[in-house]
Amino acid sequence: MTPLGIFLAALVAGALIAMPRVGGAALWRRFRSRRERALSEDALKHILAWKHRSQLASLQSLAGALRIAPRSALRLAARLQSKGWIKIGGTGIGLTSSGERRALQVVRAHRLWERHLSDDANMPMARLHQAAEKAEHTLSRADVARLDAHLGHPEHDPHGDPIPRDDGKVAALNAVSLNEWPEGVAARIVHVEDEPHAVFRQILSAGLRPSLVVRVLERDSRHLLVEANSTERRIDRAVAANIEVEEARDRDLLPSDATRLSDLALGTAGEVVALGPRCQGFSRRRLLDLGLTPGATVQAALDNTFGDPRAFCVRGTMIALRKRQAEQVWIRRLPESPTRGAHS
Repeated sequence: MTPLGIFLAALVAGALIAMPRVGGAALWRRFRSRRERALSEDALKHILAWKHRSQLASLQSLAGALRIAPRSALRLAARLQSKGWIKIGGTGIGLTSSGERRALQVVRAHRLWERHLSDDANMPMARLHQAAEKAEHTLSRADVARLDAHLGHPEHDPHGDPIPRDDGKVAALNAVSLNEWPEGVAARIVHVEDEPHAVFRQILSAGLRPSLVVRVLERDSRHLLVEANSTERRIDRAVAANIEVEEARDRDLLPSDATRLSDLALGTAGEVVALGPRCQGFSRRRLLDLGLTPGATVQAALDNTFGDPRAFCVRGTMIALRKRQAEQVWIRRLPESPTRGAHS
């Protein structure tokens, strides 16, 4: 390159760096601002979590939770204190009223985003938390309000945690550990803890999720035998400790003769009893819009050579449902409708 070419290249590079919107300096400032926001909000959430355990956080716990050096934790705490969000005393770190409001706003964004990913995007539960951890720092308060309205103002996230309201109020979660639940009594799962992740994976692999009705059949010193959806599962007590339940209500209980729409044999009909508890948000609204409401008659009209999707007739209209959708619709076979075994 000629000396003139080198000079022009350097001039252009310097101009790009100096440009306020697209230059390297501006990109670096935005990156640093986003990082500082994420660290600050994660720190406030950490201190709030310790408050819920009736404890005060410390610089050591803050450094460990955020995976930063103790010196960085000290600088972060000083910055949060200068904003009036935390108070540092001899016994630990607590939140001011404004700091607690800010922390609850982040928790609200996180849980609403999890609800959105679960209901609208059908994201598996195992991936919700990590995705929401990133999104919570990018949403403004107005964004969160619009998301809340779009979702219909849900009260709980997919794990069963209460979603803080815009005014900062949080509903109480009145539940007990599955380990403490009496044998033979129907219980509704209201909350599953997503940490530690290894235990959470075991909960998911057992098919145990919020809104599911379960019964403890027997227990010993290490395990519980649990029934859910007519299937028995043996789970470790350490896993059961991360599942919280309350007494099942009449509307939570499915009739003993209820079966999934996906199991309806070709040419037979059933009456819709309910939509499954895992069917929420957009998926639930779509099934209801298709006419699959309690009391509606639905008939298995056409099978697919490859098994999926299948065609059903409901309210005089032919609809196509994939197996995972039909599995969310619970029906009662009509008296004149033979069972699958009669056609096999």
